[in-house]
Amino acid sequence: MAGMLLLDLGVLNRKAHVLSIKEATIWSAVWISSALLFALGIFYLEGKAKALEFMAGFLLEKSLSTDNIFVFIMIFAYFDVSPLQQPRVLKWGILGAIILRALLIATGVTLIHQFHWMTYVFGAVLAMTVVKMILQGDETFDPGKSWALKLLRRVVPVSNHYHGERFFVRAGKVFFATPLLMILVVVESSDLIFALDSIPAVFAITTDPFIIYTSNIFAILGLRALYFVLAGMVRVFEYLKPGIIFILAFVAVKMLIVDFYKIPIGVSLAIIGVVLTISVFASLISLRLNGQKLRDRMPATDAMASIPSKEDPTVREQQIATHGHQINSNSNLLLSVAAIATASASPQAIAYWLP
Repeated sequence: MAGMLLLDLGVLNRKAHVLSIKEATIWSAVWISSALLFALGIFYLEGKAKALEFMAGFLLEKSLSTDNIFVFIMIFAYFDVSPLQQPRVLKWGILGAIILRALLIATGVTLIHQFHWMTYVFGAVLAMTVVKMILQGDETFDPGKSWALKLLRRVVPVSNHYHGERFFVRAGKVFFATPLLMILVVVESSDLIFALDSIPAVFAITTDPFIIYTSNIFAILGLRALYFVLAGMVRVFEYLKPGIIFILAFVAVKMLIVDFYKIPIGVSLAIIGVVLTISVFASLISLRLNGQKLRDRMPATDAMASIPSKEDPTVREQQIATHGHQINSNSNLLLSVAAIATASASPQAIAYWLP
């Protein structure tokens, strides 16, 4: 796992560049495949039950992280962050998330082991999260009102201009934080809020700190690549959020009834996988019923924006058509990745794994 972390944060981030949807989707498939191989290793070393717990935790965290990614998209749009600067913010954001989640997981596991009633507290927190998500509807997140951003401005003087990829800049004897640091702080604070929801959800699956942490880390490692996939397809999967709300509601119920009935881990994994699959395909069916195509919901990408408007209209139309074909091809690749992630959670697969 340490090697995968170095690969994601070091080698792949050595040269600043914007991942295309196709490249990001391929890397998403690599991270998901790595998680499946890790689960296979757990199966041989620790047994079937632990492997199922890991897969359920990974799939749960992966699904919840999509909501986090949508917030990242809004943050970058709000602060007008250039595509070349986004990977650097995501790189350090992921590293910070790994450290913060280690602390939260250690604290949560200790509380649950010391005080069993904390399970009900975490279940109640998830239930309130579900209610909040339902009541908010399509209400958008306002990065400018972030408490972390207000705190940073009180502590450190902030420059009004970007300075490349630098987080700090010196003017005379005074160090100023750049807007890029502000963005990183907002990203970290939003991830912390999401972690307070997602980590208690994993406690409903297992209280083994090794399983919780590794499933979280493997889900986070692919977050950077998944961001560049969903940043271009955020408008496509309209039923993903209702699916996430349903999953959180199920997990909340699972925690609240743990002393009365313990839902088998295989059943939990199957429900998470099936709900995600239904959410994806329901979104695609909705597009078709409304007479739309995938590229109709896709925002203009850098590749589209780079097509000169002064070119011959016929040439431009051909280039746009070619780009649209690439979008459809990449969306098919994305569906293949989703299939890899959910196949292990299908009822047939669970029937094989269950005793």
